[in-house]
Amino acid sequence: MSFIKDDPKIIKAWTFYDWANSVYSLVITSTIFPIYYSILTTDFYKKVYNSYQDVWFEVPVHSRINLFGNYFVPDALFSYSLTLSFIFVVFTTPMFSSIADVTGTKKKFLKFFCYLGSLSCIGLFFFTDKSQILYGLTLNVTASIGFWGSLVFYNSYLPDIASEGQQDRISAKGYIMGYSGAVILLVLCLLLIELIASPENKIFYTRICFILTGLWWLGFAQYTFANLPDTPKITGVNKRSVILASFSTFKKVQSELFKEKNLRLFLISFFFYSIGIQTIFLMAALFGSNEINLESPKLIVSILLTQIIAIIGAYLCSVLSKKTGNKIVLIICICVWIGICLAGFLLDKTNPNIEYYFYVVAGLVGLVMGGIQSISRSTYSKMLPEKDKNMTATYFGFYDILEKCAIIVGSFIYGFLIDLTGNMRYSILAMSIAFIIGLFFILFVNSKKIN
Repeated sequence: MSFIKDDPKIIKAWTFYDWANSVYSLVITSTIFPIYYSILTTDFYKKVYNSYQDVWFEVPVHSRINLFGNYFVPDALFSYSLTLSFIFVVFTTPMFSSIADVTGTKKKFLKFFCYLGSLSCIGLFFFTDKSQILYGLTLNVTASIGFWGSLVFYNSYLPDIASEGQQDRISAKGYIMGYSGAVILLVLCLLLIELIASPENKIFYTRICFILTGLWWLGFAQYTFANLPDTPKITGVNKRSVILASFSTFKKVQSELFKEKNLRLFLISFFFYSIGIQTIFLMAALFGSNEINLESPKLIVSILLTQIIAIIGAYLCSVLSKKTGNKIVLIICICVWIGICLAGFLLDKTNPNIEYYFYVVAGLVGLVMGGIQSISRSTYSKMLPEKDKNMTATYFGFYDILEKCAIIVGSFIYGFLIDLTGNMRYSILAMSIAFIIGLFFILFVNSKKIN
């Protein structure tokens, strides 16, 4: 069937998937599960003297975990598990996205990864002890595969359902919906853990939050599945050779993308600044917990603040792009990210105002996080070749592969530097280099091509 561009019902169905799946990104990736994982892998606390405040305070200490005969720092192991999930997505996306285009099964793939991710979140309820570390990390991997795998097909719908002039606005609307839904569920989880749960059963109510996340994702996605149209299949392809055809389709898309200089420069820039964005987002909770010694409720509040400001940031960047163009918005966002990395490196846990300092940095992250992701998605969508309108899943498959490769590189560097130095601040500093390289390449993009 053919798509009716800018149809309000279809747009609503598309943005509703952001509302559905973004709870994973906030609850499982960024806040409650990383904190829960940190608590579960803590062996003891040691007392540290703060000369500024003349007080002693307790710092969690994690011993290395024996897994497959090797010993890992728990935080590094958490980072490596995410890296493994991204490697899987990278290696399977070319085949899956091309098959979806060839056979017209984009929505079926979206459903599959949604169910995989949401059911994995529910399964985390049974991760109750450090001895089950392999079980917990396995579900962390499959939940991540479900989330990121589904985004390949979700993002690829944007040029199908929206005209070029509306793509910035609709992309921003999706992110705003996602941040809003995630904030609502996180507030509900906070109420359960901090107000309803007693000190004796806080862990149990924390695990309940994993079930709520899975059900929210699974339940609200049904509206998207019911109203988002199926995509047309590419005719003239023998069903028996569909897998071989999928690889040739992906190869064709790859050559088309890098043939155009402007698009090539954007993709290189996107790859490097995505290293910093996604890695910082994935590791923010562990950084606040272990480097700043921020208590769990305050840490969750800071990330909640980030999400609320991200709603404003996505909207402001959408409005600003109409006046200045997408390139200027991207440059501004990248420059702010560089400042965030430097601020993160300079954070000093002995500073009596460290908590407020961290809140300011978190607020800046929120301001540019939603905006740069939204504008990047719509910018890429507007730059796609007009002649291949039936291969959007394959084109966005390549886009998502670049993003996942960036996360693989970023999370590996992050985990390696933690293992090497025992200090996350050097990992944050390393991310600033990725942003600087991304800024360099975006400067050479022809702004007339993306506005």
